[in-house]
Amino acid sequence: MEQMTFFGDIENQPLAARLRPQFLDEFAGQTHLLGKGKILRRLIESDNVSSMIFWGPPGVGKTTLARIIANKTKASFIDFSAVTSGIKEIRTVMKKSEDNRLFGEKTIVFVDEIHRFNKAQQDAFLPFVEKGSIILIGATTENPSFEINSALLSRCRVFVLQALKTDELKGLLYRAVNDTRGFGGQKIEINDNIVEIIAEFANGDARSALSMLEMIVLNSDMNDKGVINVSMEILNQCISKKSLLYDKNGEEHYNLISALHKSMRNSDPDAAVYWLARMLEAGEDPLYIARRVTRFASEDVGLADPRGLEISVAAYQACHFIGMPECSVHLTEAVIYLSMAPKSNALYKAYEKAKSDALMHIAEPVPLVIRNAPTKLMKELDYGSGYQYAHDSEDKLTDMQCLPDSLEGREYYNPTEQGIEAKYKARLAQIKEWKLKNRGKQEK
Repeated sequence: MEQMTFFGDIENQPLAARLRPQFLDEFAGQTHLLGKGKILRRLIESDNVSSMIFWGPPGVGKTTLARIIANKTKASFIDFSAVTSGIKEIRTVMKKSEDNRLFGEKTIVFVDEIHRFNKAQQDAFLPFVEKGSIILIGATTENPSFEINSALLSRCRVFVLQALKTDELKGLLYRAVNDTRGFGGQKIEINDNIVEIIAEFANGDARSALSMLEMIVLNSDMNDKGVINVSMEILNQCISKKSLLYDKNGEEHYNLISALHKSMRNSDPDAAVYWLARMLEAGEDPLYIARRVTRFASEDVGLADPRGLEISVAAYQACHFIGMPECSVHLTEAVIYLSMAPKSNALYKAYEKAKSDALMHIAEPVPLVIRNAPTKLMKELDYGSGYQYAHDSEDKLTDMQCLPDSLEGREYYNPTEQGIEAKYKARLAQIKEWKLKNRGKQEK
């Protein structure tokens, strides 16, 4: 916890820190919020910010925006870390903010990584935000809907910051080469292809792009004319493998598995394999993917192609037996097969309808006719009385009622005409027709 003193000695700071924008016109990206006339720009320029949350991936400018606000505002500005601060520090800041309010001074409290605060810590801010003692600005990489208390979130405006585009990162890299705060005082030769590769490698993260540029420049040789030549050889040495944006415990984890599931549902094998590769190459557990694929086989394909479940279970077993990287091809087989298979969600819908009735009629007794009667007393109470053994019938069918009386006639499974399920639909129609025709004819 400290008063913001952002723009002091920067000579020994990393390139990303030296190039940190001090004004909005230097800021890269987020034109949907900071373009001319856009809402966040107007709020900052008019020094009229309210409590807000900056939500976005790493390196897109959340902290930088807070620092620009600190440079612009006439309010007292306090930097507060969710990593190192607790309830005691929060109360100290709140008391100081309340004192400032009594003297007519605004206090803006910036909380980096606000999602790291627990419920009690977040609740400590709430009364002071409500009565205007502080203007809270939080920064988070996690979805605020899940990580920030609803009461606190409802009093903050959420601004979604987006990963920077490749062209935006390229512009930032060129500025770093030419700006005196960067490498502007040195002679550097770097071609467009290398700049493009660095920008793409950074995955929309400005800090990562600048750190990578700095590493490459510092590892490049200077010729006898004092020129630093950035070569493809040095680039390849510094970049051994593309780092994929992925957090196995965060929102991106669920975004990517959703993308895989919906690509298969949309019968798009190319997209499905791409999302599969994104997860596997980022280190996702192949067994997790295999479990989700197995669920898909019944939820979205079902009896339209029962082989889908067999293949997905076989893929799970293969993943269990041999692991990565070899099992990637088995998952690819399952994913492509299910993408191409005819689709039916009739099984999913059948269970959801049955579940709804099961929860609404949780106490419905099992009909006596289909109860088990292992004891004499149970037989005397007519357990199993009138039971019809289907195998004794020539058609292997009976008209016996198996649902509770209150649910008689209820239908849950409604097969589609897709793939093999069309045969099950025809068979079910035959069964229903037989039962209607033979109702009451068999002995009970």
